[in-house]
Amino acid sequence: MNDILDTVLLLALPASGKSEVRRYLELMPADARSRDFHMGPSVQLDDFPYVHMMRRIDDELAALGQPTVFFRSTQDPFTDPRDWGTLTDMINQDHEDLLAGRRRHPTAAARDLFERLDRASAATGAPERLGRLDASIRTQLADRLEGEARRLLTDLQAGFPDALEGKTLVIEFARGGPDGSSLPLPSPHGYRHSLGLLSPEILAKAVILYIWVTPEESRRKNAARANPDDPGSILHHGVPRSVLLREYGIDDMEWLTANSERPGCVTVQAHGRTYHLPVARFDNRVDKTSFLRADQAAWEPGQVKAVHDGLRDALDRIAGAVQSV
Repeated sequence: MNDILDTVLLLALPASGKSEVRRYLELMPADARSRDFHMGPSVQLDDFPYVHMMRRIDDELAALGQPTVFFRSTQDPFTDPRDWGTLTDMINQDHEDLLAGRRRHPTAAARDLFERLDRASAATGAPERLGRLDASIRTQLADRLEGEARRLLTDLQAGFPDALEGKTLVIEFARGGPDGSSLPLPSPHGYRHSLGLLSPEILAKAVILYIWVTPEESRRKNAARANPDDPGSILHHGVPRSVLLREYGIDDMEWLTANSERPGCVTVQAHGRTYHLPVARFDNRVDKTSFLRADQAAWEPGQVKAVHDGLRDALDRIAGAVQSV
């Protein structure tokens, strides 16, 4: 089987190894990536940079003596849990730009980001907050965040290829619910809710590669990787422990797989249609991936083999399911 997967949703609890797996796939020679993993050169979308910018917006609002709009404090989860949908719609917006070959060049990147966040909030039923700020406060906030917003947009669009043919889009995000929750998780928590908010264009071609760790292992690895001097880093950011417990104490991927209408898939009801997304797990409950954050020259062959074999098995199963759908 050498068919190239079009869109891979790379899902897991925080610090489970998603970004390390993504790095491994990016560094893999093209022929091996195609042969063993059914993937072409990867194009990346990730909602974490938007979480980081939402926290930065609140940081600067607090510095201006204003109420925060997304989080009560740096240690708290979203004030309005519908913002999980805000993040999902930001992915939809990026995907729409990617498909259209659109490169946006706003005069003011921070104001553009504010407008996008408000539009995404409205799409999921959450309030539009940034456009309602006092004009003077909004101007000061935009001035403080212009450089960071410009870098976010530049880095995002630098990864947009001229054509998607032969490439694999990898979309990374994490969802969950409070520790001790019963399943199924109620909206707006969990994968069931966020998957249902993805655009039809994404869902029509998506498969799921799920990195499987326990919530306890997620918390352990989060503490091990966190670098307080690099909070915006994909590989080294940390999630506050209170957020891990209140938003990622459990997830619903196993429930979704067990309750799917079709074996080996996750059933998603969205946009008046039923989608069956092929799914497979890469078992990382015993940590196989943390070494991938180091320089590639330091990787041990035995560690590389464990990752390679596990990913190949999971992606073979996904590719087989795609062929049988």
